[in-house]
Amino acid sequence: MKRGLHPAKPVLPPGLDTRSATILREIVEEYVASGEPVGSRTLSRRLGLPLSPATIRNVMASLTEAGLLFSPHTSAGRLPTEAGLRLFVDGLLQFGSLSEEERRGIGQSLEARGRSLQDTLTEASSLLSGMSDAAGLVIAPKGEGGVKHIEFVALGGNRALVVLVGTDGHVENRVIETPVGMPPSALVEAANYLNAHALGATLPDLRERVGADITENRSALDQLTTDVVESGLAIWGGGDEERGGTLIIRGQGKLLTDVDGQERLLAIQALFERLERQETMLRLLELAENSEGVRIFIGAESGLFGGTGMSMVVAPARNEANRIVGAIGVIGPTRINYGRIIPVVDYTARFLGEMLG
Repeated sequence: MKRGLHPAKPVLPPGLDTRSATILREIVEEYVASGEPVGSRTLSRRLGLPLSPATIRNVMASLTEAGLLFSPHTSAGRLPTEAGLRLFVDGLLQFGSLSEEERRGIGQSLEARGRSLQDTLTEASSLLSGMSDAAGLVIAPKGEGGVKHIEFVALGGNRALVVLVGTDGHVENRVIETPVGMPPSALVEAANYLNAHALGATLPDLRERVGADITENRSALDQLTTDVVESGLAIWGGGDEERGGTLIIRGQGKLLTDVDGQERLLAIQALFERLERQETMLRLLELAENSEGVRIFIGAESGLFGGTGMSMVVAPARNEANRIVGAIGVIGPTRINYGRIIPVVDYTARFLGEMLG
């Protein structure tokens, strides 16, 4: 589903005739509204079509055979499977656009003066939760601001402290091993060399510049100082640790709505624990990075929610350079109101991307 959403017109999914699609859509819409199964007599009354309950039962049986519906118990009522929900979302869902008042409200909530970035992200998460009646999530990748200054401080015992100061004032400290026999002047020389190459560059850019300079033998550094320079940059990795960031979730309690049975409760509690782990955040970022716009993951599709019966609607927040500055999403039961949530997530992600860009 792409950015810049417009109200969708239902498209007849492949393999379904108009009658089957109409019945599937009615069952899904009732499931989203109440969570209750729908029977043929109820459908016959609601649809207002010249279809008998017997005819509707035959269609429901065909949809069940196709794996799109199932019966939760011995009654004649049916509920959509995850495959049925996917078919509905991809081809039968109708969603509207946000009103001007809703857009203005989102803007005013996120643009409050004097608020820190962390507070803004928290407000975005709370806003999504309130507008969707589900859990709102916001992911902000670890900042890749410019490097203002690097310093090496000798600690003794062949160790040194690397102090990195960002252009935004953020300070990080790491300890590295230094070469045996290294003179104290090498730390000063290494710091001077890196600061001369930094010039506000991000860490990835600085690593590239220094690597190219050393490879092309244009560096005047001796081998011991070169080792210190390379160790000082390598300590910040460039892999998963650097791709970390902030994950903010609000409204988790709403995920427990309509939860019946100890097994599902334990599964959702396990989901809470997974959401606190770094690898889950990285996976969520990866899902967003691979999206040009809103993506919908139903049930087990994302590989994150197992048997919890949860769905996720997520969109990347991109700045004017099309670089991801975060991800915005909603987690809720598979019967969340997709038609309402999709435009909310889409607009909030685009607004936040422009604001943080």
